[in-house]
Amino acid sequence: MLILNHITKRFPGVLALDDVSIEIRPNEIVGLIGENGAGKSTLMKLLTGGYRQDSGEILRNGEPLVIRNPRDATAKGIAMVYQEQSILPNLTVAENLFLGREEPFMTFGRLNWSKLKRAAAAELATVHLDVDPLDLCEELSFGQRQMVELAKALSLASHSGDTPVILLDEPTSVLEAAEIDILFRLVRELKSRASFVFVSHRLDELLSLSDRVYVMKDGKVVAGMQAADASVTQLHELMVGRTMGGQYYRENLQKPYRAEVALSVRNASVGQTLRNVSFDVHRGEVFGVAGVVGSGREELCRVIAGLEALDTGEVRVGETRLTPSARHAVELGIGYVPRERKVEGLVTQMSVAENLTLPRLSAVSRGGVVDKRAERALANEWIERLHIKTPGPSASCRNLSGGNQQKVVLAKWRFTGSRILVLDHPTRGLDVGANEEVYQLIRELTDEGVAVVLTGDTLEEILGLSHRVMVMRDGRAQIILPCEVGSKPSQVDVVEHMV
Repeated sequence: MLILNHITKRFPGVLALDDVSIEIRPNEIVGLIGENGAGKSTLMKLLTGGYRQDSGEILRNGEPLVIRNPRDATAKGIAMVYQEQSILPNLTVAENLFLGREEPFMTFGRLNWSKLKRAAAAELATVHLDVDPLDLCEELSFGQRQMVELAKALSLASHSGDTPVILLDEPTSVLEAAEIDILFRLVRELKSRASFVFVSHRLDELLSLSDRVYVMKDGKVVAGMQAADASVTQLHELMVGRTMGGQYYRENLQKPYRAEVALSVRNASVGQTLRNVSFDVHRGEVFGVAGVVGSGREELCRVIAGLEALDTGEVRVGETRLTPSARHAVELGIGYVPRERKVEGLVTQMSVAENLTLPRLSAVSRGGVVDKRAERALANEWIERLHIKTPGPSASCRNLSGGNQQKVVLAKWRFTGSRILVLDHPTRGLDVGANEEVYQLIRELTDEGVAVVLTGDTLEEILGLSHRVMVMRDGRAQIILPCEVGSKPSQVDVVEHMV
């Protein structure tokens, strides 16, 4: 139904797509995987009209297809559900669903709200989402907004007259297990009226949902196969060029933490989200925090980073009490790697060098003026040390892959000299190869005596990296479990305290 034939796309100094050929058949789910920077995003932007290929062709039902811009893509039946979401939170669900297509609902220059609401309710019914179409999107959960995105994409693509092609860009990266189950059931149901391209770094999910899988590496398609014939281990090896070893979490590098306490939290409470939580984190320790969404783990991370104030209790670094201020947290040596790196971790329109030095401009300034030469030299040093793939220190962070953006965030705090790092889902949206590099960095940090507070995407990740794990439920700390190498608790041991 849709064929990409020998597609090539170049950017200055980068061959992003190298003779890529992919086909999408009617009523199937095609999985697409690859490391960050493998070319997946470029391919998606070609299909949605963000880029044009330098050579090769796209065919729809055997006929050449030219996609001029995103509006043209949806008119031709191709729409995308974005990882970062394109929903406007200050508009209603109905307004988001028909944004740019309001004309059928206009009467004498005014919006006919009742007509808009009826049309929106019909679209929401296709994804089984039971919300009021006139609710503001900011009032919905992330999972509900994801369903609005899917309904919008289906609505846009269905008006082309052809079978819609829906591109799903990391749709599960911030969903809980129950929400993922709902999404997958819905996609399987909708397969009877649309085809899907499912881009994901979660290999087990990709294999469970997809009919066929394409693997990309360095801008090329290196394999295409039936999902039923593939395994997680095989896909990992094709993606990164090496086998998935037993030391994925670098447990062999886990050393005993030091006696010195780096961070103390005492009786921390914030409304009903955090209730009387106390613990210490030692130098050289990875202190994991496990729990479901709403357990208080994310709020705890933000409290330690100075971004939320406590109602009662305190956070101390040494003898100094933290005030609720990001500036004071940085002064005390606390660095924060947020789950939304593009929103809170980076200023994406600024360069790699500018982001790296932002928390500590005094190191590259003279008389209040930034010495650009010194800034670039320092950035080059960290680019080399952390193997950041970038055209250079002046490259915009918005153009880096997710894994390399995350390395810039980590490099920023290493350059700043942070002795305590709060890592809130540090591998979210990263591929398995980038994950391994982040795990290696965490082990190097603890070797240097850095204390790490970690909440991760999976229990396996938290248990694999941590020296101890605190399990939270309903804002309270339930238990702190030791995680010594060779005697890590099982996931069942942790879950029984989580729910």
